[in-house]
Amino acid sequence: MEDFEFSPEFCKFIQASIPAVDAAELLLLFHSRPEEWFSAEAASARLGPGIAIGAVRKYLADFEARGLLAASEGRYRFRVDSALAQFVARLEQAYTQRPVTLVRIIYALRDSKIQSFADAFKLRRG
Repeated sequence: MEDFEFSPEFCKFIQASIPAVDAAELLLLFHSRPEEWFSAEAASARLGPGIAIGAVRKYLADFEARGLLAASEGRYRFRVDSALAQFVARLEQAYTQRPVTLVRIIYALRDSKIQSFADAFKLRRG
């Protein structure tokens, strides 16, 4: 994968949809098994002890709200018909081929959101 894969559109997707690396790993779990339905607990168990169940539930709700996951009776699965599915496929490719670059981008974009939020509270001299 070359750097052009990290297009502005793809970076916007990451910034809007992927708040942390563990969120990316969670979404990729669903993407890798689009026919399976997972509860929050089952998804958390698949990812291992590094991610809290509360974070998993929040990410799942966010992914559902963005149209990335379908939900039914407390279980979720990947929506292959999502308009954003192409970006999830690119996310998987980046995670496999350029994981360090992907992690840096996720955290850089997160930090830029934090900085934008902080800048909103700066007093400006007129």
